[in-house]
Amino acid sequence: MSPLALNLLVSAGVALAVVLVAFGFGVAGGRHRVVDIAWGAGFAAVAGTTFLLSAGTGDPLRRTLVTVLTVVWGLRLAVHIAWRSRGHGEDRRYERLLARARGDRDLYALRMVYLLQGALIWFVSLPVQVAQYDPDPPDWWLVVGVAVWAVGFVFETVGDAQLLAFTRRSDSAGRVLDSGLWRYTRHPNYFGDACVWWGLYLLAAVGGWAGAMTVLSPLLMTWFLAAKTGKPLLEADLLRRRPGYADYVRRTSGFFPLPPR
Repeated sequence: MSPLALNLLVSAGVALAVVLVAFGFGVAGGRHRVVDIAWGAGFAAVAGTTFLLSAGTGDPLRRTLVTVLTVVWGLRLAVHIAWRSRGHGEDRRYERLLARARGDRDLYALRMVYLLQGALIWFVSLPVQVAQYDPDPPDWWLVVGVAVWAVGFVFETVGDAQLLAFTRRSDSAGRVLDSGLWRYTRHPNYFGDACVWWGLYLLAAVGGWAGAMTVLSPLLMTWFLAAKTGKPLLEADLLRRRPGYADYVRRTSGFFPLPPR
């Protein structure tokens, strides 16, 4: 078995372990929203594991850079979600999902939420794993990849901070955040998340066909954020709860940052 193939097996076990630990906390605390914290932490764990396993195989600079960028992104996201969810009950998304359960709700959550997210962590992190086994020194494409990652990280971090500050204002109930980055896109954090993974993909793609083949990773992440579970579900909820959101949708770009209409 090749070192990369072994890494893929081990990283699958790591991703599974992270979501199973989260499941234990979710059952004990009665809140399955804890899986959202495990999302970022899972990527950080896979990146760190790959860094250890790829020692002596991949280019040291690329290995270090990919690991640091992934861990910084993943842990920031995990800490942000943990901080944001303090003192709150179950997420409305999971309440609606668990209402469909025919039988044990916890086992339904394990199957439909935790194990699915574990599989996605493993699949989306493929560029991070493959890049660390590339023995060739990175060229100028490294700068492009890091720049795309940096743009995404800023959008996601600043967007999250602006939203958190807005939701904690006493007059935010029923209102719509349409200032800062939210003036130019309805989802600066989702746009930033997608950019982060396109940047990490570029660090893997320049290493040859194996890295380039991982393009399905950022494509899947972007699809989930923009068209599947991110933007559509959130906007359907906001349209019901915030009267001014329909007008905000009319004048503000749905994903890519653009001047208001």
